[in-house]
Amino acid sequence: MGKDFYKILGVTKASTDDEIKKGYRKMALKYHPDKNKSPGAEEKFKEIAEAYDVLSDKKKREIYDKYGEDGLKNGGPSGGGGHPGPGTYSYSFQGNPHETFRMFFGTDNPFDNFFHSGFGGQGMGGPRQYQFGHPGQEDMDIDDDPFGFGGQGMHGHHMGPHVRGRKRQDPPVVKDLPVSLEDIHRGTTKKLKITRRVLNPDGKTTRIEDKILTIDVKPGWKAGTKITFPKEGDQSPNSVPADVVFVIKDKPHTQFAREGSDITYKAKIPLRDSLCGTTVQVPTIDGRKIPLRLTDVVKPNSLKRIQGEGLPLPKQPNKRGDLIVQFDVTFPNHISSTAKEILSDCLPR
Repeated sequence: MGKDFYKILGVTKASTDDEIKKGYRKMALKYHPDKNKSPGAEEKFKEIAEAYDVLSDKKKREIYDKYGEDGLKNGGPSGGGGHPGPGTYSYSFQGNPHETFRMFFGTDNPFDNFFHSGFGGQGMGGPRQYQFGHPGQEDMDIDDDPFGFGGQGMHGHHMGPHVRGRKRQDPPVVKDLPVSLEDIHRGTTKKLKITRRVLNPDGKTTRIEDKILTIDVKPGWKAGTKITFPKEGDQSPNSVPADVVFVIKDKPHTQFAREGSDITYKAKIPLRDSLCGTTVQVPTIDGRKIPLRLTDVVKPNSLKRIQGEGLPLPKQPNKRGDLIVQFDVTFPNHISSTAKEILSDCLPR
């Protein structure tokens, strides 16, 4: 005798689709292995997923109702004209019960939140995809499309509607905000245009709306600094809008590399200057030139530190890091025999 899928979900043959969903919700939560540690819970959890897979599908349910599990799985009907009859249709559950659970509830593990609060009376469906418009920029001295979306939106997942009448919040929408080292040095204001869905006055339908978000980038902010705009994501009647989070990211620089509040400049000097001495004009982040006199022998990749010419310290913007000069000594491709003799005589061995 085959399995009674209706009994497994705790419903009857006359149950509606919504009642099937409620039955799956109740039984899947009861026997989920993360909650239920009794022997056989894992197998029961799989049976519940299989029962839901069959009863939530109109065709599978119709065949099952008429021929039972054996008829469904062992060459059951697939007749013409939409009427079941002996045929070659054969069903076997190929799904992953944990994936079925995740698709239904919109999360792999809702227990941390739900088991402490309990569930509301609303039915729960699969995750809702939402579109969050791509940020553009206005009045900014950087690229028109710094995030590289190329017109594509950002995506997120709705994690389920209510917990005892309380809406759940959508996951944060996180994107990088590229900022130049010059802007980190002096501070700047960024204006970012986002496109999102907002609720109409009826509280049920939505419309597309643009909004300008303003970020005051403080001098010395480190890469990885997060700026959060609470609840500025898509609005929905069933969830709390996501937080929009921008993360500071250093834009590549043509002259400097950043190391915390220090910046490094690579200076190329010929072998002659590294041996005989010279003065190097070192550029600074604010556009000045600092003459750096070299009197000692400069070895390849050696460093010189110019204090106070780096970036502001995040917590003490009136103080600055250092400008580190790294020397790249270029060697000649060849030298004359006369030069070799001179070097051989004057250089120590």
